Amino acid sequence: MRRSKNAFVSVNYIFFTFPAIIWLGTFTSVQSFAQIDSTKADSINKVNQLKEVQIRKIKISKRQTSSTPLQILSGAELEKLNSLSVADAVRFFSGVQLKDYGGIGGLKTINVRSMGTNHTAVFYDGVQLGNAQNGQVDLGKFSLDNIEEIELYNGQKSSIFQSAKGFASASSLYLNSKQPDFSDGRTQKVRASIKGGSFGLINPSLLWQSKISNNVYSSLSTEYKNANGKYKFRSTNGVYDTTAVRKDGDIETMRLELGLNGMLADSSKWKVKLYGYKDNQGLPGAVVNNVFAFSQRMWNKNFFIQSSYEKNVGKYSLLATAKYANDNLRYLDPDRVTVNGLLENNFQLQEVYISLANKLKITNYWDVVLSTDYQRNVLNADLYRFAYPVRNTILTALATQFRFARFDIQANLLNTLKYDKTVSGPADINRNELTPTVMLSWQPFNQKEFRVRSFYKSIFRMPTFNDLYYTYYGFTVLKPEYTKQYDLGFTYIKGYDNRILSQFSIQADAYYNNVKNKIVAVPGNNQARWSMMNLGLVEIKGIDVNIQSAWQLTEYVNLTTGLTYTYQKAIDADKTSASYKDLIPYTPIHSGSFLASAAYKNLSMNYSFIYIGERYNQSTNNVYNYVQPWYTHDLALHYNTKLNRSEVRLTAEVNNLLNQDYEVITNFPMPGRYYRIGLTYNY
Repeated sequence: MRRSKNAFVSVNYIFFTFPAIIWLGTFTSVQSFAQIDSTKADSINKVNQLKEVQIRKIKISKRQTSSTPLQILSGAELEKLNSLSVADAVRFFSGVQLKDYGGIGGLKTINVRSMGTNHTAVFYDGVQLGNAQNGQVDLGKFSLDNIEEIELYNGQKSSIFQSAKGFASASSLYLNSKQPDFSDGRTQKVRASIKGGSFGLINPSLLWQSKISNNVYSSLSTEYKNANGKYKFRSTNGVYDTTAVRKDGDIETMRLELGLNGMLADSSKWKVKLYGYKDNQGLPGAVVNNVFAFSQRMWNKNFFIQSSYEKNVGKYSLLATAKYANDNLRYLDPDRVTVNGLLENNFQLQEVYISLANKLKITNYWDVVLSTDYQRNVLNADLYRFAYPVRNTILTALATQFRFARFDIQANLLNTLKYDKTVSGPADINRNELTPTVMLSWQPFNQKEFRVRSFYKSIFRMPTFNDLYYTYYGFTVLKPEYTKQYDLGFTYIKGYDNRILSQFSIQADAYYNNVKNKIVAVPGNNQARWSMMNLGLVEIKGIDVNIQSAWQLTEYVNLTTGLTYTYQKAIDADKTSASYKDLIPYTPIHSGSFLASAAYKNLSMNYSFIYIGERYNQSTNNVYNYVQPWYTHDLALHYNTKLNRSEVRLTAEVNNLLNQDYEVITNFPMPGRYYRIGLTYNY
């Protein structure tokens, strides 16, 4: 992969040449000048002429200065990955387990450091994508077509000037959409692309950016995706092998985004985004007892409008955010017949969210922030004796930061107030919790290339509506999760002059997480029904390593590589549990990835490898619950060319190159070898 300003620290070489020739003597006459011996003059010139001085300047990015572990994929890096959605891309982050339930239409959720999906907050352009119903954000719904950058923070974002929501999760995934840039003098930019390939995939998209005025810009992004989702897979019970075809993973989606952003006369900034998404998809079920076909279907309609306003007045800064979201889910199960006909459930989840963040710059090195968020969630359904829950949440965060030349300390205290109401049945009790966080970053030497970081974070997570007010069984007694996180790590970056290896960077972190009353979601026979349970105590110990390098092999050939590795033991630490000291479900001890990209003029080739070690699909670790390791190889070729003022990009991909049979989740088989081709046109 080519270097980008966020993924690799650029090394800029600035040459200062001082051609100073100092002549000694007083030129009072031509005769005295002529009497100077030419040999002596030459020697004087050599002594007094300053030599060329070469100064190397290293630019340190936020990856190195962040007080919490930060991983970034952006720009050209995202384009080179064999990735169709955000879910495909986050697989390459260390410490991440992507739970994939099979195929292009299968549910895809992220689990960071075995904390669980609900402990990872997903933000889209700075505002959290909430789902109070089940806490599951399906990353497969978010295409990379309009994504400029993906950031993953362990702990929280290393900036105290943010909404209270930013402090309220164990990890944060930030999706940043492409923003208009007209610094080249243009007023219109259009990018059209189309992808196709295996599973009957057809995926056209369009991005249109426009400069309305000197201070107002617009962005329109739309995308359509259709795939039959069919692929062959191997099923075995240990005695008999069967080759079958997955037929229930079809999907049809439509996405439309409209963004406006600008600047007012007082230099304050504002943004507005409208987002609409709808799909019609099959639900791949668990392949057990020779049942290979499933008839359940799901329809989603998601809409939200969000806006933000940022203003600076002297030493005071204000960040205001507002959002309204309306999500509709229709579920149909033709295999279940009720007195009213086929089983059909309809859910509507509405959310209102308001946030105010206030920052005061007390001194040049001391900032204080007070953030307050209010969120209201309402869930309706056409179910008999449904609880109709309403949740009001108030988050207040008081944060401070001290910045010195070589030392940075941040601390915050988050207060969570939660009130649930129901129309029928009991409601969960009111909650009021305080959770602190402390983060440190230290540069121990004069060189900025090496930094040490550490953080402690205590966090509180409420069960979701589905956790508490389960569809079939009514109110479920579940305890909230209380989590403590500890992390110690370092970052190092080095640039080299006139060498094949031009730059090298590494970041490594050791961590320990303690989760009390961990809520575990175990899927049933399909993705729409889950069973919930508390694990009394879970301990998670691990090490994350991320290494990146850039090589200039020849004048025209450059190579970039990235290596991630995670060692992790997430065990049931409850001494009263039958699975005491056993690994919790789907947590491998060893996992990692490798990326390599070679570029020659207009042609580039990219290779990626992912490995997930052995694990267990149940709390009890025995031979019956053992899940084998899996790995995949992916390969892609890209060709870029210019046609007049336009750019054309051709892409060909081969995924799962060795046709590996594997399952991320037991009984949900993944596709074998599959292909994609793409064409992108930029005007």
